[in-house]
Amino acid sequence: MDQKHYRLFKITKEIGQEVFQLELPEEYTIHNASNEDLLIQYKKPQFKRQHMDLVPLSDIINKKEEYEVEEVWEY
Repeated sequence: MDQKHYRLFKITKEIGQEVFQLELPEEYTIHNASNEDLLIQYKKPQFKRQHMDLVPLSDIINKKEEYEVEEVWEY
């Protein structure tokens, strides 16, 4: 199963009713405001098996996400 959410971002301030400003990395070209309906409060895992590593930040090259491939599997 894949992660349902991208990663953790800090909320820096409340802009309006149900709208929050997020602290995003500088290379992100998206707007830093998000509606409350799209945000989920972080809850620390209760058990070790619930922990998942965060998705690594991608490199933004020509306004497209790029990742470095570590391994390719063949079936």
